[in-house]
Amino acid sequence: MEPGTIVYDPGTRKVGEYQDRTGPYAMLRPVGGGREWEADPALIRPATQEERIAAEVSAANRRTGKGW
Repeated sequence: MEPGTIVYDPGTRKVGEYQDRTGPYAMLRPVGGGREWEADPALIRPATQEERIAAEVSAANRRTGKGW
């Protein structure tokens, strides 16, 4: 998987940007920035268009202070 790929992590039920692998884990970061988390690389998958859009809208809302 390429860094920057937007993926879905079913373990946390979150969409994130793939960063790299560290040991047995995939490192993901929230769309729009934030703290990385570890995910099982066997479980993550490319995010659907709907998941990507929802994550981008959420990131835009956080930037504008409208965190619904």
